[in-house]
Amino acid sequence: MTYATDRIHEEVAYLAYHFHWGLEDILDLEHADRRAYATRIADLVERAEGNQ
Repeated sequence: MTYATDRIHEEVAYLAYHFHWGLEDILDLEHADRRAYATRIADLVERAEGNQ
């Protein structure tokens, strides 16, 4: 199974925006780790906006 290129670009942009990490650092992450970071950021953003 392959991971959609659009989804990878979305995760990279999201992590780069919130963590200010470079492309190589983000792409060096395992897929599960990259998804976990993106999920945690989304949770924090929702809490900060008062949605939880």
